[in-house]
Amino acid sequence: MTFTKAARFALLLAIPGLVLAGCGRKGDLDRPGSTAPINTLTPAGTVEKKEQADDRPFLLDPLL
Repeated sequence: MTFTKAARFALLLAIPGLVLAGCGRKGDLDRPGSTAPINTLTPAGTVEKKEQADDRPFLLDPLL
């Protein structure tokens, strides 16, 4: 395999990866399972009460 063929093959594999990496939604992060956006109207430095998440076991927890 010549260098040009190898370079074309690498480029052919890299383009779909770059296109898929660019997919996504821009905007503020949302909490999982919540439809309301994170409150951005509170002034900086104020403490906001956070929702407690349920402690559910996950299949890969023993690996961590």
